[in-house]
Parts: sequence; C-alpha cells; structure tokens
Amino acid sequence: MIKFFFIIPLLLSLIWWQYLRINNWSIEQGKRGFFYIIAFSVALAAFFGLMYGLNHYLN
Repeated sequence: MIKFFFIIPLLLSLIWWQYLRINNWSIEQGKRGFFYIIAFSVALAAFFGLMYGLNHYLN
C-alpha cells in the first residue's frame, strides 16, 4: 500500500486542475490549492509512516 502513496497527490492535483480549467481560472490563481494538496499528502504519508513504524517496532 505504501508504494501507492504517490497516486493520492497526483489524483487530487488532477481533480483540482480540472476544477480550475472548468471555472476558467489560471494555475497561478489555484496555486494555493496545490500547496494544500501537497501539505495534506505529506501529512497523510507521515501519519501512515509513523503508524507503520510504531506497529512494526513495538510488536
């Protein structure tokens, strides 16, 4: 499952990019959304990495 973590930000970025295109907004106007996607993805990966580490080393 860990090897598929790169799909989450790619999928979210694609959805955000399509949203920007549909509403005739530029990438520059939607840059903050991409930053939020990256931050969310990093936080999610860090959480799951921490949970994996705790479960792997405490058992």
